[in-house]
Amino acid sequence: MSGAWVFVCGPSGAGKDSVLAWAAEHLADRRDIVFARRMVTRALQHGSDHDPVTAQQFAQLLLAGELVWCWQAHGFNYGIAAHYCAEVAAGRTVVVNGSREHASNLESSQFVRVVQIMVDAEQLAVRLARRGRDDAQQIGQRLLRNASFATLRADHTILNQGELASAGRELANYLGAEPESSDH
Repeated sequence: MSGAWVFVCGPSGAGKDSVLAWAAEHLADRRDIVFARRMVTRALQHGSDHDPVTAQQFAQLLLAGELVWCWQAHGFNYGIAAHYCAEVAAGRTVVVNGSREHASNLESSQFVRVVQIMVDAEQLAVRLARRGRDDAQQIGQRLLRNASFATLRADHTILNQGELASAGRELANYLGAEPESSDH
């Protein structure tokens, strides 16, 4: 795969960030695969994978045409810098940590692909409860929201039910790589 955007999305608790991090680590030497940094109107927290911007900065970036992709989710604005377009134009695959809602509005083409990270509802509920961020009612709402995306058009779906390395390797393989077999 070359010269394409790959949007990786999935419900909170499905392990999307972990799968992306595994693939990025194992593909670090691949110059033809670029993992885009998101700009988010949210403060940086432990384990964050984004560059924080204020709402005003985000609006300025948008107005100046410096964002190629942008969306809203959970009360925050997310954006991908327009400079990544040069990577796609140069034939590289640019991987975006995306939103299912945003991905549901993308038209499939040879230049835009969607990968969905999934987990069954029972395991998703357990993972959400283990995180401790949501109460039982909020977990129920997340599970209902997740069910509403059951028909999301995805070019590839990864079921993240077992070992992280298995799901990470599947993403790396989809991106056209042959990652090393060790799980360092």
